[in-house]
Parts: sequence; structure tokens; C-alpha cells
Amino acid sequence: MTSICVLGLGYIGLPTAALLASRGNRVYGVDVRPEIVETVSAGRVHISEVDLDGVVQKVVNAGMLTAHQTPSPADAFIITAPTPLTEDRRPQLECVYAAANSIAPVLKRGDLVIVESTCPVGTTRNVAQLLAAARPDLAIAGGGAAISDISVAYCPERVLPGRILIELIDNDRCVGGLTPVCTERAAQLYESFVHGTVLRTDAATAELVKLTENAFRDVNIAFANELSMVAEHHGVDVWKVIELANRHPRVNILNPGPGVGGHCIAVDPWFIVDSAPQQAKLIRAAREVNDSKADYVFQRLAQTMESSPEPNVTCFGLAFKPNVDDLRESPALAIVERLGRAFPGRVAAVEPFIQTQPASLKAAGVPLITLDEGLDRLGAFVLLVDHTAFLRVPRERLRGRKIIDTRGVWARA
Repeated sequence: MTSICVLGLGYIGLPTAALLASRGNRVYGVDVRPEIVETVSAGRVHISEVDLDGVVQKVVNAGMLTAHQTPSPADAFIITAPTPLTEDRRPQLECVYAAANSIAPVLKRGDLVIVESTCPVGTTRNVAQLLAAARPDLAIAGGGAAISDISVAYCPERVLPGRILIELIDNDRCVGGLTPVCTERAAQLYESFVHGTVLRTDAATAELVKLTENAFRDVNIAFANELSMVAEHHGVDVWKVIELANRHPRVNILNPGPGVGGHCIAVDPWFIVDSAPQQAKLIRAAREVNDSKADYVFQRLAQTMESSPEPNVTCFGLAFKPNVDDLRESPALAIVERLGRAFPGRVAAVEPFIQTQPASLKAAGVPLITLDEGLDRLGAFVLLVDHTAFLRVPRERLRGRKIIDTRGVWARA
């Protein structure tokens, strides 16, 4: 049995901690938020993820996972702290460095430190230097010592919300250490529960791999979103254009939407731009296209509402992607908030994956209603997220409605 301390019990940290505990490891989950520590300690979860509640309850009841506000001594430490953007789109790494500082006092010879948080290139080495400064009695990997007391590595997650537990096991992982020994030690930890291939490299390469994966997706989504605006300019059905263009054997255009959300794709490309602004011109342009798409959709909706004889509009979907409750960086949520402020008393929202009205919607005067209430409501319909529940709406309930469809589902039914 190995003891592992997981720092950060969010969308990645809690599933990772629960999975490691289910494999027979003694896991200490750490989070600075007392309400999350209390929730996990009671065997409950604070996020919606398939099968996570059952796993957490089982490992907590078995005593294999406990939650704390401060780190405990362990054999391995995994940092999954958040890395948001500042107002001017710079990476905020304070939480990662705070997590590293918090474990420094409990480190001992032979320990392994892994950063999983999405970070700019060089962050893992910075963590090692921080630990070396805090613990001069230990030889930290990457500090020039021939033999290191502490191994430091980077291993980003690559999972899909709604399938996190499955993909933590099945997907390949990319592990990069500050030395070959660090790489191998971290790889062996992941090979203890990952069924996919654990790929070995160095820390800087692994850091850029994670950012590259999300920037690649962002660029391709930006092409689709820009194409949707070009098609509308010409009065052409973008969905038909994409369908026909994709019949070419070497073309695979993605579907457009109201923008890009989530903590990964909407954020990570800016880390590349920040670290290499003169080189990352295409990546910057793609980010700007996707960020601007939500404003484009809002302006289109505002024009419709200003000229429509129908006073009300019902917006379907607030999450950043289908079939999850995750509102982080959601363009749908941003659009609905702006509509609520611009047209007081005329906007309502349907989001089947949340039960509590978000504070931002409450401030904007937008009520959260059920799907049936939304379909019975007078006025226009706006489809912002293609949840399965929305795809199953009987077509007769849509007939005669003014529909603005950002997902190409209802308008073409």
C-alpha cells in the first residue's frame, strides 16, 4: 500500500483521489475550502460526475480516503490545484505554488511530487526550485544534485467530463520528469492504475503537450465558428456546408456553437500565447474568434428581440458542453446573463443539470425553469447547449416557434 496526498479536490483531484484509494492506496485529500473537506469526509461529492458518488462513499467508509485542509506526510504528492486566467489573460499559478509550499514541511527522502494542474512550460521546474528553497536539507530533482532525495514530475490529465473515472483509467498518460529517474518513478505510479499506455518524456515537453492538445481543438473549433458567421453573412446553411464539405476524404470540420467554454479549451491556449506571444499568432487568433462568438450570438439575439413582436425568449442550456453541470467559462451562461440584463423580465433559462439558480442569473433577473415549463412558455426558443434531454423534445412541441439554434439541432429537425 502506498500513501498518496492529493492537493485539490475539484473536478480532477477528487476523482483521482477516489480512484487511487479504490486501488488500495491510503489517500489524503486536501482542499483549502472547509465545506468541501466536510462534504468529502461525509462520503459525499460536491460535483456531478458519473459513478463518482458511489466510489467516494465506498473508499471513505473503508477509511482509504480522508479529507483535510492541510497536507499529511505521504509517499507521493499530486497537485491538482486550479490555474485560472487573470483579467488580462495571464496564467494564475498562485494555487499551484501555494500547494507546493504547503507540502514542503512534510516532505521526506524518497518522496515523489507530481504536478497535474495545467501549467505553462517551466512550471514544474519552478515547483522544484520552490521546494529546494523551502527544504535545503533535501536534494530536489532538477537542482543539479547527482542523486535526488525528492523526485518531481509532470503528468496532465486528459479526461472528458461525464467520463472522468473511465478515462482516468483507459486513456494514455504523458509523464515527464525533471530527470529520467523522476520520469520513471512517476510513470510507475500511473501504471499501477492506468490501462492505457503511460508515455515517458521530460517535464517541459509534457507541459507543452497538454497545452497543445487543447490549443489544437480550439483552433479547429474556431474554424467552424468563423465559418458559421461567414455562412450566415451569405445566407447559407452552415450545417449543410459542413455536411457536404466533410464528404471530402481529407476534410473533417467540427460543428460550430455559441463559443467555447470549460476550464481547458477556453483557458489553456492563452498559456501558450503568454509564454510565446510572437510565435503563437494562430493560437491567439483562434482564441479571439471563439471568445468573440458568444458576443456575436448575443448581438444576433438582441436584434431579434428588439424587432420581434414576441416579447419573451427561453434559453435552453447553460453548461459549457452537453450533459454536464459544469458552468465554468460557459458561453451559454454569459449569453443568457447579458440577455437578462438587456431585456429585463423577458428571459428565462432551462438547464436540466442544475437545480439551483446561479447567482449571476439571479442578479440578471433570469429565472431557472424546468424543461416542460420552458416548452410551454410563450415566445422564441434559443438552443445553446445540445443536451440529450433537448434532443429528445418531440418536434410537435417546436412547431410554429421562432427558433434560434446555435447547435444545428432544432432548426434542421
